[in-house]
Amino acid sequence: MKHTARTAAMVGIAALVLAGCGSRPSDNASDSPSASPTESTSSSAPAESHPDFKACEVSDSGGFDDKSFNQTSLKGLTDAKADLGVQTAQVESNSDSEYADNIDALVKQGCNSITTVGFLLGDATEAAAKANPKVDFSIVDYGYAKPAKNLKGLTFNTAEPSFLAGYLAASQSESGIVGTFGGLNIPTVSIFMEGFRQGIEKYNADNGADVKLLGWNGKDGSFLNTFDDKSKGQSVAEGMIQQGADIIFPVAGPAGLGGLQAAKDKGIHAIWVDTDGCVSAAEYCDVLLTSVMKGMDVAVEQAIKDAVDGNFSNEVFVGTLANGGVGLAPYHDADSLIDDSTKSAIDDLKQQIIDGSLKVG
Repeated sequence: MKHTARTAAMVGIAALVLAGCGSRPSDNASDSPSASPTESTSSSAPAESHPDFKACEVSDSGGFDDKSFNQTSLKGLTDAKADLGVQTAQVESNSDSEYADNIDALVKQGCNSITTVGFLLGDATEAAAKANPKVDFSIVDYGYAKPAKNLKGLTFNTAEPSFLAGYLAASQSESGIVGTFGGLNIPTVSIFMEGFRQGIEKYNADNGADVKLLGWNGKDGSFLNTFDDKSKGQSVAEGMIQQGADIIFPVAGPAGLGGLQAAKDKGIHAIWVDTDGCVSAAEYCDVLLTSVMKGMDVAVEQAIKDAVDGNFSNEVFVGTLANGGVGLAPYHDADSLIDDSTKSAIDDLKQQIIDGSLKVG
């Protein structure tokens, strides 16, 4: 991946920029976004009507049908259309080189608010916000030390629910080995992996166990250098399974679906990210223990509503367990496999994180 000076600067505020990833059919700017599997539709009239306001969105190179990161962010836009009665448009990015041009295309369409999706759009979004002070910009998974007045970061402390997922994975592993891999080695990916690692360590400390993690050691690990290549994700997951891993935690957008396929083929379990995998990738629900969720749809819609109401600010949003911005999905098909004592322990750890007595990250 390409690291810019801005990316380097972001390391200093990575605590605020907490995962993201993101296949891409391709449909340039459109006033009617494609429906997402996580999207609820209704024929009723919107509660509000703002037909002169246009809310727009740009994906990262993963595209809006990734069953994860971009898809959930797009739901925030479609929910805003349904709830606020605004016009909408969106553009899918096919490569990193398109970000600036895609944002500019929406500015030229007269968009009043533009949401960009992903850490890799940080530079292009900031440049566009500075060049277009009358447009309100928000960006998923990026924060700025000194944002422009019309630029809002929407960030998520995914280390917190990933910690709970790590504890769960360690408790359910029969081999004593679990694996994780990421799309790119960027803060919004590695924060999942680090929280997961710390959760495994907590389980080991509390239970006198020695569950081992493949793919992340706290500083470096296994990365695909893509969010798009499902076959590469499947290959990496299969390699971890060959080493004994019986639970896989992919943090790689559509490429991570390859990890779920490997788990399904080999009869082991996995944990999904960004959205409830039993909803967005239901064909893999039978192998999922849970999913680490980010409320990107809610944050995106709220940013649009604030722009509609004239209440938009550049104050960064940080989703946490305490404010419901992140969380674990239900256990779904795996519920009967997880004993009550483990469920209780996870509930207790969640409360300790919320009240501040347990620090994660």
